[in-house]
Amino acid sequence: MAKRLLPGGRRGYRRATLKPGADMPIVTVRPAAEADCPTILRFVRELAEFENEPHAVKATEEDFRRDGWGERPVFEALIAELDGRPVGFALCFRNYSTWEGRAGIFVEDLYVTPEARRYGVGRKLLATVAKLAAERGCRRVDLNVLDWNPARDFYQRIGFKQMEEWLPYRLTGDAIAALAAQAEEA
Repeated sequence: MAKRLLPGGRRGYRRATLKPGADMPIVTVRPAAEADCPTILRFVRELAEFENEPHAVKATEEDFRRDGWGERPVFEALIAELDGRPVGFALCFRNYSTWEGRAGIFVEDLYVTPEARRYGVGRKLLATVAKLAAERGCRRVDLNVLDWNPARDFYQRIGFKQMEEWLPYRLTGDAIAALAAQAEEA
């Protein structure tokens, strides 16, 4: 797969085409099992590398075991395989829309290894998430994507709409503690 230069000097991948007569590998998607925690962590690290944040990953296999398969799971994950070999994952959790009065699904991470990106793996992962959403009566599936990520075109092609009027905000670390302290003072 050929690399190309993206905004900010980043490198990305463009879709490769299969040679005529080449056999198409079999793409399968299955629910992740606890034994997949090392694979999930590997994919998270590869995604962080792609997003130019290789040192930002603090999660461990134990974190994934606790939060995905512990007493009170807070996420679920799907593993995509190409001819039986893991090549991608989606990690998601429930959210809730007060306007819709229904739960939704938020896709925290979607990652497909570069060599598997030309086989429809990402589409199959998101189609499986959409199927779960439909089966559960969810009214929407949400995800965030970096502004320079070439996958934005892919998301739009399969039906995702950019929410231009909504901006993400995040509270972390010391800011959480500082705001929490204000609740104790009240």
